[in-house]
Amino acid sequence: MSTSRVINFGAGPSALPQGVLKKAAQGLLNFNDTGIGIAELSHRSKEFGAFLSNVESLIRTQLDVPPTHSILFTQGGGTAQFSAVVLNLLARHRLLYPDLADEHRVMDYVLTGSWSRKAHDEARRLARGARVNVALDARRHSSDGVSFDNVPPHGEYAFSRAPALIYYCENETIDGVQFSPDPDARTSFPFALLPREPGGLLPLVGDHSSSFMSRPIPHLSEHAVIFAGAQKNLGPAGLTILIVRQDCLVDVDAAARLGATPVPLCLSYRLLAQSKSLYNTPSLLSIYITGLVLEQMRELGGLAYFEALNRTKAEKVYAAIRAGEKRGVFQGKVQAGSGSWMNVVFNALGDGAEARFLEGAEKAGMKGLKGHRSVGGIRASLYNAITEADTDTLVQFMEKFVSEADSA
Repeated sequence: MSTSRVINFGAGPSALPQGVLKKAAQGLLNFNDTGIGIAELSHRSKEFGAFLSNVESLIRTQLDVPPTHSILFTQGGGTAQFSAVVLNLLARHRLLYPDLADEHRVMDYVLTGSWSRKAHDEARRLARGARVNVALDARRHSSDGVSFDNVPPHGEYAFSRAPALIYYCENETIDGVQFSPDPDARTSFPFALLPREPGGLLPLVGDHSSSFMSRPIPHLSEHAVIFAGAQKNLGPAGLTILIVRQDCLVDVDAAARLGATPVPLCLSYRLLAQSKSLYNTPSLLSIYITGLVLEQMRELGGLAYFEALNRTKAEKVYAAIRAGEKRGVFQGKVQAGSGSWMNVVFNALGDGAEARFLEGAEKAGMKGLKGHRSVGGIRASLYNAITEADTDTLVQFMEKFVSEADSA
């Protein structure tokens, strides 16, 4: 059986550092000298409890999460949080405004790609009389009127006066669109425009599933909820990480008695916090590998290191796309200033070009480059575990592909 590894540019589950995988293999046999493998260990054991506390500390320290926010670990991926944020924040809104008619409860959604659209659709399913307002639909500003290929300027947003939640997806894995980290950029998220509650709080929900721990989160302390699946930058599928402001850890049963939709216990943020994420058996192996990744991140320099590295990787691939565009070989799919650092999307032009690109890349030891089935094209996912050398391998192949197309 072959033991060689390829470069995994897949969008998720994504690449993991080889050193971490080797440590994890040891932990599968014997976790921290317990004599029991991590996949067999009791989640109630003191050893796992200590490890889980350390994982929380590594996230809190590296992301600079303030004490006003709890860090929770759960399951169901980002998709389950499409439901959980609606139910928990509508329950919170019910407790804050018990006499408000349902038709006056509003949830704001910023649509910049396929995942934010799915979150919006789930909110509509669960609204039960509340109104779902589209604060922005980026398709109206796209090159063809139907694609998600841009982040519009700040003047295009239309937030409600007092919404129960404001949802945005920081990075769209399918469409390759991401908000700029530069607060002065026209494609940054418009934090200054957000409507605040009495007391200055924001009901802001950030879906950071595919960019979590790749660079700092702007205005993290002002978010009500941040959620992220681990299977992009941190670990295997099966773990979802939540950062929840403590005023959002509400008594969902009390809200239900006032007319709010009952919240399943496994989706209740308050119960997750009270049980220290151990209400039911968590994904021990996913948490373990995530902890190993976080420890390696700290040793390498934390978010400052990875922000610089990820910026460099993205710049190299976008430069190769631009060079291919000049030769009529490639075509970028995202407007300037809106491109993702994590998921770079483009087309190879000409009959059979995409198939030749993907076949050639696989022969060169690169997999996972096929675009999402809903949009096609090519997608290079440059998550944390993709090294600069891995990126250089891709760029060199792109340059060779352009050169061969020129000579054909």
